[in-house]
Amino acid sequence: MLPPTVTVRPRALRARFQDLLARRHGGILIFLFLFVVITLVIRVALLARSLWSVEWDTSLLAAFGWGTLFDLGSGLLAAIPLVLGLTLLPTKTFARNGARLLAHAGLFAITGLLLFSAVAEWLFWDEFSVRFNFIAVDYLVYTTEVIANIRESYPMPLILTVLVLATAAVYGGLLRTGVVSAWLTGPHEAAGQRYRCGASWLALAALAGLGLDSNQIPGFANTYNRELAKDGLWSLFASFRNNELDYDEFYSTLPVDAAFATLGRELSADGAIPLGDGRDTLRYVRNEGPELRLNVIQITVESLSADFLSTFNRASRLTPNLGALAEHSLVFENLYATGTRTDRGMEALSLSLPPTPGRSLIKRPRNGNLFTLGSVFRSRGYDTAFIYGGYGYFDNMNAFFDGNGYRVVDRAAVKDDDITFANAWGACDGDLYRWTLREADAAHAAGQPFHHFVMTTSNHRPYTYPEGTIDLPPKISGRSGAVKYTDYAIGEFLRAAAAKPWFKNTVFVIVGDHCASVAGKVELPVQNYHIPLFVYAPGGQLPTGRVSDLMSQIDYAPTLLGLLNWSYASRFYGWDVRKATGDRRALLGNYQRLGLYEPGVLEVLKPMRDEDSYHFDVRTFALTPRENDQHYRDEAIAYYQTASYLYKNGRYGALSTEEQQAAAKRSEALAARHRLTDQGPRLAHGTVP
Repeated sequence: MLPPTVTVRPRALRARFQDLLARRHGGILIFLFLFVVITLVIRVALLARSLWSVEWDTSLLAAFGWGTLFDLGSGLLAAIPLVLGLTLLPTKTFARNGARLLAHAGLFAITGLLLFSAVAEWLFWDEFSVRFNFIAVDYLVYTTEVIANIRESYPMPLILTVLVLATAAVYGGLLRTGVVSAWLTGPHEAAGQRYRCGASWLALAALAGLGLDSNQIPGFANTYNRELAKDGLWSLFASFRNNELDYDEFYSTLPVDAAFATLGRELSADGAIPLGDGRDTLRYVRNEGPELRLNVIQITVESLSADFLSTFNRASRLTPNLGALAEHSLVFENLYATGTRTDRGMEALSLSLPPTPGRSLIKRPRNGNLFTLGSVFRSRGYDTAFIYGGYGYFDNMNAFFDGNGYRVVDRAAVKDDDITFANAWGACDGDLYRWTLREADAAHAAGQPFHHFVMTTSNHRPYTYPEGTIDLPPKISGRSGAVKYTDYAIGEFLRAAAAKPWFKNTVFVIVGDHCASVAGKVELPVQNYHIPLFVYAPGGQLPTGRVSDLMSQIDYAPTLLGLLNWSYASRFYGWDVRKATGDRRALLGNYQRLGLYEPGVLEVLKPMRDEDSYHFDVRTFALTPRENDQHYRDEAIAYYQTASYLYKNGRYGALSTEEQQAAAKRSEALAARHRLTDQGPRLAHGTVP
């Protein structure tokens, strides 16, 4: 006998829904409806914004499916305060007109807040091509600069007016459905019934919080599809919770001694004499010839992609001054940034460390007295200063540089009349370079050589700069105008510096902190990490020309010291790219993904001890999967695992002048004992005879 047919009656379902809606917690259903609909609309809008970037296949349907699931989970968690309020309010609360009016006002405000978050997601996607992430978390911390930047970048009065009108339209449509009225005029519930219902909603929220994890989202081949699968609010809080990832907990590892042994074989390519105890990178770098005690002014340029420069992109007309400078400089053509933010660039350029997962060391605790480029200069009696156009408390810059022996000169350290133009991020580059000239003059007058780490801000949204400086109008010209002004200011600075008595005895470095955009279809778009590096010595003490070897920002410090012919004890992970033997590589990451790029090959380490291997085509920029290779895997793990180990165990400390001198004597003894050949010692790194 066949079982009876079960029929689903729309009227019965509608009646059941109306019954739930008419209860005290019916407001939760209304909130979830608004939340899911608005998040769906923003997902469709982001899809429309990225039509030519997404993959139009079944993964897009999967992205929307996963996205809806996380929207529901995020909505349930966001509803917790509302659940508690509706549970605890007295039985006959909504029998009063005043309470109903407040409920309407609350729902209206919630609608407006959801629409505001949708606009924020749109603007964030437009800037970074991702959902809210750790950058958004930082923006919540540094509200002064961020709010000022938003006000200067976007027509906020118009946006807010449209938001109010849109909120009124959406809420008016909601009222016309009758659901709000049905909720507020429903039967009153006793306390016991309210508590049971509230407990059920809280249990659902707990289930969502415990059962959902962003790592459950499939690893779509196209990162745009993966980002569309995320929920903005969920991603924001996940980034806040995971902004510092413990390498050993989340990533593939080797036995610690094996990791250091692998790293030692890598570092031995620079021919240095190992001085450490096995779990260290300490070694002595020896360069022949007299040391050059030249001043160094390092200009780290905000968001300076290599593609902006005519040196790398013949179609660019934005950088005539840098184009002319290249003809008289040593140009490193194949340099890659370690990360996607300024603090990552600072970390690599000053510390020569791989980008450990999560936050950079610039923003972590216990980041003082580390082995930095500045510590090497100070061991030779140099004045070291960090000169920044903005307020250096942003991203913890001042604390980091001050804690590592640099004098700090930022916007807060100068008088108001010393600033001719400024926006949300800082004084214009022209003002910054005027401060730099003044600091160099003071060091020279004191008879002290100097190394100044200069950080610019002008090449950043809202893309404003002094009127009349270039032939492109501020803000309207967007990034192009900002890049051209950046180039103009560098040209003016070098022309002013040429009149100074210290000019011919100074090395000028131009280097990018990261690229302007790192968005791409793949998890680590290698081409979007390519930045310029020019080393210019107007006194003719250093060579000029082109260096085409692949290199990373971590190679900058040892390469610069190699150009100066300095011999010194080093903990740097980088090497002098002009002299090192072995396979060239670049280390690059994006907060959670950690990459090792060697010509034609990209190895990627990911949380949950996951790994990917790719072939990389330098002409088409295509990444195609390849079979995992133990050699590349172990190299990648060794770099990142040991960097995390040294930081956590306090073993990346600076060396004093006395310690540098002792290391020099020890290296001489080791060199004599092992009868150095022309190629240098061939000891396993970390072994001490």
